[in-house]
Amino acid sequence: MEDSAILRFEYGDTEDTVVALRAFIRDGGYGPGDRLPSERDLIVRLGITRSALRKAFDALEREGSIWRHVGKGTFIASQGLQDGDGLLADLIEHVTPVTLMRARLSLEPAIAREAAINASEASVARVRDARDRTENAATWAEYEANDDLFHRALAQASENILLLSLFDHLNAVRRAVAWNTVIRTSARPAGNHTSFAEHRQIVEAIESRDPSAAQTAMRTHLKSVADRLFGEF
Repeated sequence: MEDSAILRFEYGDTEDTVVALRAFIRDGGYGPGDRLPSERDLIVRLGITRSALRKAFDALEREGSIWRHVGKGTFIASQGLQDGDGLLADLIEHVTPVTLMRARLSLEPAIAREAAINASEASVARVRDARDRTENAATWAEYEANDDLFHRALAQASENILLLSLFDHLNAVRRAVAWNTVIRTSARPAGNHTSFAEHRQIVEAIESRDPSAAQTAMRTHLKSVADRLFGEF
């Protein structure tokens, strides 16, 4: 891509780095399916630290603008995920929170099963790190962002690009669907928040390479989330 896209700034926070990375992608003419330069290359081109770059990648992953594959690199996501046009916009218009949860219960346990079979050690480490971040979150917003990363890390760990694409589309709809306001009674999740133990069970099953246990643990987790949102689900 064009060297004119090289930027040299010091960025004060993740938002600034995200803005710079977006500009690099736009000015470099990257489109859906294109692979971005390596982390080392981007660090030099953008004049940022590895930590800042990875935080920006996390932010763009959460919104569905990019996707990462261990050992292959970072790619621009399909246009439908980035702008909500076409089929995705139509889905957002018609999907309810209940139908969304039923879709998650159909897809994500299967993803967890595949992760237990196929995950590389690097993928397992990424899932484990996302789990730890949810437990150490200082606010509910931070918890929710890292919970999103946890579930996407599991989809990546399946090592199945089609399952990852299906997850990204489902997740894009999830972020856009209108949810009733969740009333929080604390500034951050309590230490005994049920999702923590459920996440640990999922990770343990994947570490043990037990696909049946991973599938069951994910279904149990999503059922627990659904029960909290909707009552007995």
